[in-house]
Amino acid sequence: MRHSTDLLMGSLSDISRFAATLTMAELGLADQLADGPLGTGELAERCGAHAPSLRRVLRELAAIGLVTGAGPDAYALTDKGAVLRSDVPGSVRSSIRMLGEEGFWYAMGMLPTTVRDGGSAFVKRHGHLYEHLSRNPASSTLFDEYMAGRARTLIEGLTTRYAFPPEATLVDVAGGKGHILAAILHANPGMRGVLIDLEHVVERAARTLADEGLADRTEVVSGDFFSGVPAGGDLYLLASILHNWDDGDAVRILRGVRDSMKPEGRVLILEVVLPDSEEPHLGKDFDMRMLAIFDGGAERSREEYATLLDRAGLTLTDVVELGSGANLIEARQH
Repeated sequence: MRHSTDLLMGSLSDISRFAATLTMAELGLADQLADGPLGTGELAERCGAHAPSLRRVLRELAAIGLVTGAGPDAYALTDKGAVLRSDVPGSVRSSIRMLGEEGFWYAMGMLPTTVRDGGSAFVKRHGHLYEHLSRNPASSTLFDEYMAGRARTLIEGLTTRYAFPPEATLVDVAGGKGHILAAILHANPGMRGVLIDLEHVVERAARTLADEGLADRTEVVSGDFFSGVPAGGDLYLLASILHNWDDGDAVRILRGVRDSMKPEGRVLILEVVLPDSEEPHLGKDFDMRMLAIFDGGAERSREEYATLLDRAGLTLTDVVELGSGANLIEARQH
């Protein structure tokens, strides 16, 4: 009983610790402390913060090891806290800020209502996530930064653990700003790429691919994957797409891809695959987010993905572990 109580109390503390960490990310404290310790007053001035309030947050941050005391009323950044710097490889700053975005914060707080009603409280207030982002440019920019950061954590596994055909054309469905496509093409110089996404996204994708020196090997197309995707590709990548949709819509997306791909083509689904065990797993945490933010969005098990693919006329042929809790699911036509 005592062990169970301790675990629950730990969960109750997590919300306060996260709020302090979110404050550190939003105010850019790690960036300000990157060059050495600062007094609370100077740090508050640099961050545009109220010094007495910041002092209380720093006390909590020190308790969880993100900063450490460095003299009277002064703090220094720890190695643990350095991952909140915006300029370091593996930075989690954008991820933390995205979790604290106003709509996301509302969605998670309203999860009990979502579970009671069977529909997302977030969707009822804000509409679909991508509608919410299109109406809120600052949130959209933050979401792009978050997705780019997540992509960077997956790219090494994707480019080293899956054997891409050397001269294939890869269609990146809803490919965002193009970071994943760029990494695949850099690792496979004989490949070409096509990226399709919504109109307000593709301009940024084109800039990314041009900046990466890939303009001559890529094409950027504006479109909605429910209306169709570019035809004739050898590979179709859906990275963090299907978990946003219920089974019916996921099958619609997959059928559209199947109808567009070459007969010998492959579908590559980059998602978290839920384990069958009851052990803690990152995918189960992500699934709570899907439940809160989307009507019908969900993380799925291997068996559930196999069923979706079968309904779309596809056969699951392989699941490759990429690290960071992600998997690459490969499928081909029946």
